[in-house]
Amino acid sequence: MSNPYLDIIIRSLCVYLFMIFGIRLFGKTQLSQLNAGDVVLLLLISNAVQNAMVGENTSLEGGILAALVLFIANYALKNFVFRNKKIQKLLKDDPVILIKDGKIIQENVDRVDVTDEELEEAIREHGVENEKEVKLAILETDGNISIVSADKITQKTQYSNHKRKKLRRRLI
Repeated sequence: MSNPYLDIIIRSLCVYLFMIFGIRLFGKTQLSQLNAGDVVLLLLISNAVQNAMVGENTSLEGGILAALVLFIANYALKNFVFRNKKIQKLLKDDPVILIKDGKIIQENVDRVDVTDEELEEAIREHGVENEKEVKLAILETDGNISIVSADKITQKTQYSNHKRKKLRRRLI
């Protein structure tokens, strides 16, 4: 006869690892940038995997144990990735230059699925009129678009950051 709590721990870890790889494969949106479709997807996924984690154990202890296992697994994975540069490189994307010296690098923009509207919005949000005034626009590893421009009056470099609604694929 197996231990029901050990069963919950193993099931929760399996679901957690499956979800990590699923998110890595299909992309991720940060909580502050969720749209209605993302919220519905998260609710449906949580409902779909609940029974897979706790099985027939619907007790308060079983639910708390499953949640605790998920918190610990997430903490351990973040620490493991932080300490292991090879794994970090495998799981995280590199920044991508979108605009350099006023010229859009269309190949990079297309590769990372940034729309013209997103790029224009990021430029405007930083008080820059158009891409010709942008020294550098970079899609950061966290999905934000950073803009470096020159102030017309002082000729000093200005830096600002834009949060994208749709983030790049990454694990954590």
